[in-house]
Amino acid sequence: MKPSLHELLESARVVSLPVVARFRGIDVREAILVEGPQGWTEFSPFVEYDDAESVDWLRATIDFGWNEAPHALRTSIPVNATIPAVGPDEVAAVLARFPGCRTAKIKVGGLDQTLEDDIARVKMVRTLLGPEGRIRIDANGLWTVDEAEKAIHALNAFDLEYVEQPCASVAELAEIRDRTAYLGVPIAADESVRKTGDPLAVARAGAADILVIKAQPLGGIRAALSIIGQTGLPVVVSSALDTSIGISMGAHLASAVPGLYFDCGLGTASLLLGDVTTEPLVPVNGAIEVRRITPDPALLETYAATPERRDWWLARLERTYALLEA
Repeated sequence: MKPSLHELLESARVVSLPVVARFRGIDVREAILVEGPQGWTEFSPFVEYDDAESVDWLRATIDFGWNEAPHALRTSIPVNATIPAVGPDEVAAVLARFPGCRTAKIKVGGLDQTLEDDIARVKMVRTLLGPEGRIRIDANGLWTVDEAEKAIHALNAFDLEYVEQPCASVAELAEIRDRTAYLGVPIAADESVRKTGDPLAVARAGAADILVIKAQPLGGIRAALSIIGQTGLPVVVSSALDTSIGISMGAHLASAVPGLYFDCGLGTASLLLGDVTTEPLVPVNGAIEVRRITPDPALLETYAATPERRDWWLARLERTYALLEA
């Protein structure tokens, strides 16, 4: 079932949520929330994405709001803490926002960061989590192959669970996986799944051991489950710094994955200083519930975007819907 543009616009609310620390270069997270027959859903492609790339995000919005969610195999999802590119003295405060999480994903490779900065951050997380904690790092494809090789050598001293998207292209991922195979550190692909135009290419190329799967960029829960089934690789279901409504979409996806062997990246509502619900989907004892979220009217008002930003988002929704229709 697909709603008309009028149906989408009728309930659309644009929100702007402040974040704990600068993340992906942003200080606020903006999103459109709309209500469908199945409940509230979210449209929140990052602002730098063009309309064509945003089409799959809109497909996901419609899928979650207008179609019944797949059968759930679990009612709660273990999640990781997410550590932005903060200084080591800030790590403890960020980790405290993820109570009970045994795993931490740490952002590395930032353009304003050095390898020494990354080492200091990872070292502090290891100290705080202890020897039994699990540490995964995410470079968002910002390293060259040579830079990735050097960094993985240095950071593997802290017992890495895996390295996410160390390099940008599928070919580079395959090369760095080959170069570092003897270290026994798995390579995970995120951007190479959702931004290449062919989400199966990375699996066909043998360029990754693990796939990071996000519901919105891949066109929704059903589309993501199809990709998972076709690749046969283990997956980590993650989010894109969504509101709790977008996190709910990810949680419903994770609940339907037949084998879920890794803690998921669905705890990122903890990186928001505000949310659209009084009962946000944040970690409790290291896990989040699988449930729908209905926004609180007062919070929708509190975090309403400025008129200029609201108009920008609604115009973007109209343009993206036109491409979806085409």
